[in-house]
Amino acid sequence: MSAGHSSVGQKTIYEDGDQRNVPQSEIEHAERYNEGKENSHKPNDSKDQRSIANRLANEEKKLEAEEKNQEFDEAKKDPTLPARNHGNEPSKGAKIDKEIQDEEEEYLKRKGKA
Repeated sequence: MSAGHSSVGQKTIYEDGDQRNVPQSEIEHAERYNEGKENSHKPNDSKDQRSIANRLANEEKKLEAEEKNQEFDEAKKDPTLPARNHGNEPSKGAKIDKEIQDEEEEYLKRKGKA
């Protein structure tokens, strides 16, 4: 049974009707000036008409992202660090991860010296 020969439902369900692409002639003659793409400008473009406040807000976002990346990198080095930074006792899993990490570091040191 092919797609167009079903006896179930209405015939219009199986026809493509309005499910067609826009003709190339319409795309070529579209008014490009009014079209805009989200996040299409460069943040530090000198010709951009963003206000100074918007540029400062963008820089603040960048700094916050860098701080989060730094915290994430530190957490990779010491699994108990995030909890201790927030004044909490590290979880059992974090403590076990720290022990495993320390054991592996010792093993690698011994292996490197031998």
